[in-house]
Amino acid sequence: MSETPKFRPIKKVLVANRGEIAVRVLRALREFGAQSAVVYSDPDRASLPVVLAREAYRIGPAPSSESYLRGDAIVELAKRIGADAIHPGYGFLSENADFARLCAEEGVTFIGPGADAIAAMGSKIRCRQIMMDAGVPVVPGGRDLLPDVEAARSAAAEVGYPVMLKASAGGGGKGMRLVAREEDLAAAYRAARSEASSSFGDDAVYVERFVEQPRHVEIQVLADHHGQVFSLGERECSLQRRHQKVLEESPSTAVDADLRRRMGEAAVQAARAAGYVNAGTVEFLLDVHGNFYFLEMNTRLQVEHPVTEMVTGVDLVQEQLKIAQGEKLDPALAEVEPRGHAIEVRLYAEDPFRGFAPSPGRIDVLHLPDGPGIRNDCGVYQGSEVTFYYDPMLAKMIAWGSDRAQAVARLARALVELRIDGIRTTAPLFLQILRDPDFVAGRLDNGLLDRKLKSGEWGPAKAGQRAPADLAILAAAVAHAERQRTLTSLPSAQGGRRGHWRTAARREALRGGSWS
Repeated sequence: MSETPKFRPIKKVLVANRGEIAVRVLRALREFGAQSAVVYSDPDRASLPVVLAREAYRIGPAPSSESYLRGDAIVELAKRIGADAIHPGYGFLSENADFARLCAEEGVTFIGPGADAIAAMGSKIRCRQIMMDAGVPVVPGGRDLLPDVEAARSAAAEVGYPVMLKASAGGGGKGMRLVAREEDLAAAYRAARSEASSSFGDDAVYVERFVEQPRHVEIQVLADHHGQVFSLGERECSLQRRHQKVLEESPSTAVDADLRRRMGEAAVQAARAAGYVNAGTVEFLLDVHGNFYFLEMNTRLQVEHPVTEMVTGVDLVQEQLKIAQGEKLDPALAEVEPRGHAIEVRLYAEDPFRGFAPSPGRIDVLHLPDGPGIRNDCGVYQGSEVTFYYDPMLAKMIAWGSDRAQAVARLARALVELRIDGIRTTAPLFLQILRDPDFVAGRLDNGLLDRKLKSGEWGPAKAGQRAPADLAILAAAVAHAERQRTLTSLPSAQGGRRGHWRTAARREALRGGSWS
């Protein structure tokens, strides 16, 4: 199903993204020995990726449709600057089949799967049909789209209530409706189609049985152009707000060695059925009885990929680059087993206790924690301006420990050390999650976060309570941050003290030039 490209060494890559994922890819490229270039929109003119990239080029004004989603302009830029390949990161054009196809037509390597695989997996109903034909377990439900209310009513009756109506084209919880009774079906059907149309330009929906209190467990896969497909274990992604992940960990507390093997085999089977090449993720729902069902396949690098890297020692971006230039995967990947435990939280510029309201503004103080087992994938610096224009994720904090308890303790310590002033973030919520008895015991499901927030178990009152030890650590972290701020300041679009070499680098980057 996937195209067979003409392989060539990757010497220069254009990163078609922004924020922390652009920084992550740029670092991988430097280690890989390839030159890097990055695109930026007007609000991102002074962003961290612009500072770190060897070359930076303006792609357009703030709206994504006029900048980061301009696939034709990005491909033309890649050709003009002599880039062999484009890395799309995640979001934006990463799962756009037309963009992947355009890259292939113009002789630019797309660091990801082929256009046919992206298209097949991008349609949930088509993807579902492929998996059913391949024998991959799927959630019981219909095989076809529902053209009208009567078709929906018939399919729901066959599946059995409660059911989920789902948009075929989308994700992120858009175009989804839970229907508990037949009398609610018609209104839910109309609402799901309307939301799907406005969100994705496609109002097609289908029906599945509703799986009560499932866990979201996904499998990381790598596949090369030589027929090899490997599973790198699972990630637990059950802590979600309205179907959007906020915390991920590996391994899952619900998965033992036998279940890991069976889910891994199913994921490999799914990737083969899709004709998949490069890094991808097969997502499953795991019910309370230990049954797992295929949910969807993400045809890109996942936000949560660092937890897999931390427990396997495999650099997934480096593997993407090797695959894209035609190399064979190391057969030793078949023997990879998780070592220790890793947990990731997503730091958003949002107020978690006021409906996750956006919190734009200038980051006046930024102190990122470090120490044993802590990794920060950050896309901002002290002085960065956070705008309304894009996804509000600032950074990801990942903690590794020899076991889950140590990983939790390290992440909690790191969150206490963290300081971000000028905007609100989701950090206070994560401290509550890490101390919650259900989380500590590993009793997770997809609705846990929303239930806890609604009940008030996690909220602003508890966020203000700190143990004495926490206060001592926080005081030390604040003192260190203030000392660092006095001695030296990271680059700032607003000016300020900085070394002459940083000033020169920033000036050159802002002109759209390059620096090494």
